[in-house]
Amino acid sequence: MTGASVTPQQVRTALLLRDEIALLDVRHEAVFATGHPLFAANMAADRIALEAEARLPRKDVPVVLYDDGEDLVGVAADRLKALGYSNIHQLDGGLQGWKQAGFELFQDVNSYAKAFGELVEHRRHTPSLAAEEVSALMANGANIQILDVRRFDEYATMNIPGSISVPGAELVLRAGRAAPDPETTIIVNCAGRTRSIIGTQSLINAGVTNKVRALRNGTIGWTLAKQNLEHGAGRRGEIGAIAGGEANARDVAYRAGVRRIGFKEIAALQAQADRTLYRFDVRSEEEYAAGHLAGFRHYPGGQLVQEIDMAAPVRGARIVLTDNLKVRADMTASWLAQMGWETYVLEGGYDGTLEIGPPLVIPKPDPSHRYRRPYEGTDIKESAMQAYLDWEYGLVEQLRRDATHGFFVI
Repeated sequence: MTGASVTPQQVRTALLLRDEIALLDVRHEAVFATGHPLFAANMAADRIALEAEARLPRKDVPVVLYDDGEDLVGVAADRLKALGYSNIHQLDGGLQGWKQAGFELFQDVNSYAKAFGELVEHRRHTPSLAAEEVSALMANGANIQILDVRRFDEYATMNIPGSISVPGAELVLRAGRAAPDPETTIIVNCAGRTRSIIGTQSLINAGVTNKVRALRNGTIGWTLAKQNLEHGAGRRGEIGAIAGGEANARDVAYRAGVRRIGFKEIAALQAQADRTLYRFDVRSEEEYAAGHLAGFRHYPGGQLVQEIDMAAPVRGARIVLTDNLKVRADMTASWLAQMGWETYVLEGGYDGTLEIGPPLVIPKPDPSHRYRRPYEGTDIKESAMQAYLDWEYGLVEQLRRDATHGFFVI
């Protein structure tokens, strides 16, 4: 795509053909969450200096900017050009042009990851239990173990009583230690729906012998069912993979079309200057800080699947993951591949020289500009929680109408 502007139809064609494109909404996140194209990524004009170089690693990647009449596109374009970006366009008609072309608008943030999670449940019939059922099991002393797959800070804020923190991609690596009895029913929860669906299906895909169920609607469902939450918990799951976890995770990645590469192949990918390459280390922050491969940005696997639009706004780019224990990279890669990404897992490298130091942290937006998720914090109105769930229930049908996603489910 060349020239000062592109049509919504050209953008849609690029998405369908898997051409590289960064469709950027340059409004503040709170406004972005009210409606945007499925594969649009939010990068507010006043945050470009903070975010662009981490999120858009190739300076000549096709970038398409839009707003909703706020006159932010020109400012955003100037700021990108000042950083060396050279292939910048604007969307004809902005957000209204997209809408007038008859194309779908999606609400909320991380929308396509959440839509994908709903599609997984729809296609695989991922099993779940309502909050009332889980509460009854707890009251009766049933042989269950609840694993919370959110970030640890989310878990510490509020959690299902007795649950253990096992963030996202750590499940296959740690569930064997958390629930060593094959007769234990594992219940996976997040704040809403997506991460619990993906976590539950991850264990099923990897062949865990335990019965696994998602806590339907997560802490939102728990709250709406008038159940009590625990606050300030610090229980963390320790490493102990499910039986056959490493081999099974590798097989899951293989079935999803993930390719494993060495350093010669990744060097060849890096040498291809006309393609964007994202490199992510999907281990814990502590492991990353203690020693990581040069050039790899830290992004825990479970959050990477949930926040892929934030981590990798260039749709059509390539992604390489690394993990010294392999399991987390394989499971994360399996989901990204099903979401339409060309995904690789890097073999080895941890016996050489590693960089030491904390990960890059991009500051969060000013609270007045940030979208308040209906599943975070302890003071959310129940009506907002229920409206959020109702929105998620409709995502599979909205994906069908939009028809650009290219997702598949193994």
